[in-house]
This record gives sequence, structure tokens and C-alpha cells, in this order.
Amino acid sequence: MAALPIRQIAYFVPDVRAAARAHAAAFGSGPYFVADSIPLTRAVHRGVERQLDHSSAYGQWGEVMIEFCQQNNPGPSAFHDLYPEGAGGQGLHHVALFVDDLDEAVAGFVGQGHELALDAAMTDGFRYVFVDTLATYGHMLELYEPRESLVGFYDYVRRKAGDFSKGVTVDIALG
Repeated sequence: MAALPIRQIAYFVPDVRAAARAHAAAFGSGPYFVADSIPLTRAVHRGVERQLDHSSAYGQWGEVMIEFCQQNNPGPSAFHDLYPEGAGGQGLHHVALFVDDLDEAVAGFVGQGHELALDAAMTDGFRYVFVDTLATYGHMLELYEPRESLVGFYDYVRRKAGDFSKGVTVDIALG
């Protein structure tokens, strides 16, 4: 497998805006762009199709993007696999990697004994997965192919870093 640098570090939190403000105040990261209720056409959690309503805040922290995720609906999910619903837990959930071929990468990780925790698609057809690597790495991996729109979003967040006061969040629409 080719080198796969970390593109993003993601944390599961109860409130993406509060987490973004706190991280910006502590570390000077941001600004953060908030997407409420990210539209999905499919969310298959451990082989079962489920509803997944989640919000995210995206910002830059040095060379890496930071994401804060919150689940807006009750029920099983890849987020609740690490932070059980109602337990109040929060923390590192996943790191994101760009892969050349998503299906091939998933097959490789599954072949190493890791389970596919989530296979999801957004309304624009963008597909991403969470591979459960908790036992090996202490977090999940998010894998996706570097589509032009995704790479453009990463570049946009990186270019905006430092353009706003600490703690500023900007609402965006994804999908």
C-alpha cells in the first residue's frame, strides 16, 4: 500500500460549534465551517442501513484539517460504536485518509481483520467509509477518494486559516 498521510483528525463531540470555539481558543485553529445535518442518501452501519443525521465543523490546525462531529439523531452508528449514546463521552473518533481506490482500500483493511463500520453516500454521490481500526490504532479510519470537490474543500479551508478572529464559525451547506 502506498503512503497514506493523515488529511484530517476528527473528534466526536456533543456540540460542534462549542468544540470549534474551544479548540480555536486553546490552539489558534480555524476558522471553522459548520455543516448542519449533512445530507446522506445512504448510511450502512455494520451491514445494516440506518438513518444518520450528523453535523460537522471543519477547520485548519497547522498542516491538518480538524473536524468536530456530532450525531443529531438517536440510534446505533459508527460514532456511537466508540462513544455510546447517552454516556456523555467525547474524543478522538477517526483520522481521514485519501485513497486512490476506495473499494480496494476497504478490501485491504478488511483483509487485515478490520470491520467496515460505515459505508455512506452524500446527495452528490460522494462516498466515504469508516473502517474500525480501534483495536489497532485507537480510532477509526475514514477513507475517501480525492475527488475534485473534496480536494477543493480541503484547499479552501486551508487557505482561509488565519483570515478570521479566533473562534469564528461560518455555516455552510453540503450536499
